[in-house]
Amino acid sequence: MLSHFSYKPLFQDKSLPGWYIRFYYKGQLFEATYHKDGNIEWKEQAPPNDDLQNVISAVHELMLFHVYE
Repeated sequence: MLSHFSYKPLFQDKSLPGWYIRFYYKGQLFEATYHKDGNIEWKEQAPPNDDLQNVISAVHELMLFHVYE
């Protein structure tokens, strides 16, 4: 579903929460800020409304796996 998912901390002090994320979905690049409360702030545009909830769930799963292991 999501491909080429990557993330990096927003701050040099990596203990401060907040991450820049980027990934491809259906061949289109999406970039966002992932906040500590799980809120996603899309940079340019959000994925299509029909797929938005599935994409958000996939992002949460990936962040739980990579950041909150």
